[in-house]
Amino acid sequence: MSEREPILGRIREALRAAAPKPGLLSGPGQRVPAHEKRPTDFRPWLPAVGESFDERAALFAKNSAELKTDFQLVADRAELQTKLVALAHAEGWKKIATHAGDLTNFAFAALGMPVVRTDSRYDVNELESSDAGITECDALVAQTGSVVVTTRSAGGRALSVLPPHHVVLARRDQLLRDLPAAFAALKRQYGSDYPSMMCLITGPSRTGDIERILVLGAHGPKKLTIFCL
Repeated sequence: MSEREPILGRIREALRAAAPKPGLLSGPGQRVPAHEKRPTDFRPWLPAVGESFDERAALFAKNSAELKTDFQLVADRAELQTKLVALAHAEGWKKIATHAGDLTNFAFAALGMPVVRTDSRYDVNELESSDAGITECDALVAQTGSVVVTTRSAGGRALSVLPPHHVVLARRDQLLRDLPAAFAALKRQYGSDYPSMMCLITGPSRTGDIERILVLGAHGPKKLTIFCL
């Protein structure tokens, strides 16, 4: 006997079971009927996050360490310049890619090296051969250690993906507690005119498909560095 009939038999058996009625889960094993008001606060299902900046920063740093993200708080632009120059020297950067922005313009001026600007016409090969892509962001999410970027905040779709090292420049007021706060910030920023791409970056690109061995840089940047000013 071929496998066709047993497979179809299992499908027919599964179809005889009644599907659950429409509705959202309101708690473990409970459903909200479709006609009732659906919950709008999902925080009870999410990991707890402290309210103060120090608590958020500590959690983000903890998550970053586990994700192999280099997260650094910097006091001012002078310290940011010092750290950027030291990073560029340590890794031997010859060319960077970036976009127009308050912090990115400062970084470009501080480094003083050839640059590919993605907010104007550029050669994709030049972007891919850049040593680092330096972007701003929309938010940092303490709960997950994620960076929220959009096409408008991060210089398009490719800048945070093609160069092997992604460097994010953020402000302290962008370090938010959780995903609902990040989505609310996007809503305040863009209203109904959302960018064409919104992305959560949680650590460097990685894969564990082959023998469960973690490999960084599989589908994007091998390194992720975040400076929070």
